[in-house]
Amino acid sequence: MPSRLISLVACAFLVSAAHAAVPIPKPPALDARAYVLVDHDTGRVLAADKGDEKMEPASITKLMTGYIVFKALQEKRIGLDDPVTISEHAWKAEGSRTFAQVGTQIPVTVLVKGMIVQSGNDATIALAEKLGGTEDGFVQMMNAIAPTMGLKNSHFDNSWGGPGPTHHMSAQDIATLSRALIREFPEWYKWYSIREFEWNGIKQQNRNGLLARDPTVDGIKTGHTESAGYCLASSAKRGNMRLVAVVLGTKSFKAREDASAALLNYGFTFFETVKVKSAGDVVLKPEVYKGELDRVTLVPQRDVWVTVGRGTAAQLKTTATVKEPVIAPIKPGEVLGELTISDGKEVIAKVPLVAQAAVPEGGWWTRMVDSISLWME
Repeated sequence: MPSRLISLVACAFLVSAAHAAVPIPKPPALDARAYVLVDHDTGRVLAADKGDEKMEPASITKLMTGYIVFKALQEKRIGLDDPVTISEHAWKAEGSRTFAQVGTQIPVTVLVKGMIVQSGNDATIALAEKLGGTEDGFVQMMNAIAPTMGLKNSHFDNSWGGPGPTHHMSAQDIATLSRALIREFPEWYKWYSIREFEWNGIKQQNRNGLLARDPTVDGIKTGHTESAGYCLASSAKRGNMRLVAVVLGTKSFKAREDASAALLNYGFTFFETVKVKSAGDVVLKPEVYKGELDRVTLVPQRDVWVTVGRGTAAQLKTTATVKEPVIAPIKPGEVLGELTISDGKEVIAKVPLVAQAAVPEGGWWTRMVDSISLWME
């Protein structure tokens, strides 16, 4: 059976913005062991240094614990009001604490906020035991789930971020995990912007100082141990653009905040996120063989966003392809092609093209005539 590749190239994708392109300098020089800056919606890495190297994440580990807890809440395996009994193991946790007393029962919602705002190791372990039976059981869950999320350089020895011989994450993995939290759990991600939390008569402040410095910052998590240094995963949204910055191994609270602020400001100043196509936009109408209809309408599988240098969106080029022959029957949403977006130098996004509506199989005469046509090509 013959096969042809149809392509449609748009010479330039025009957007409403008329401003000129802004020259993009190198990322700011940071005194950190590793960092990465990523656009949340597109995943494009805007700046990085040793982004894929395995490093100690300290309490940023709690983002992975939070992800698994939120997934359990979403799937209704636990509820926010469910009581959790504080074990001796959780009560004895060192470092940052929510000051939960052994043998008491505390609601899941309090423990989650204690883990997020106070970075409570006791709260974190209690949640891990609730879902994993033991903390060790929960850590096995962490290590099983991490690869399925695309975390290529992560392994966990505990739920809360203490140093361990094989406890590590990369800055890129932390950014990927952060994006998943923001995307999948918006109703609980907002808790990462809570500035202050009180439990059992003890009031504690969120250690993420960027929440006070920049009103566009709404998370995410700090981390610190003597061996890991001062670490921070942060996210900010300005307009329709959200960025995620991860800084590992700085020398002080202020250094991690200054480095993170510099990365975020760099990204928002020199890049922009624009929509190329909406999910319902008609891209192609290729011919259909053996169908009730002569053609099928192809649309992007999802909204197509790309991150580019500020002012360069007008230079984007789109290419739509469909592999022929297209033969009925065709189901709604069936992938029949691909939309590729490039900036003239490299491909920056690919999105499947799908059938907007079904095309049923035609009658016997149509099928016979089209079979002959296909055979003769």
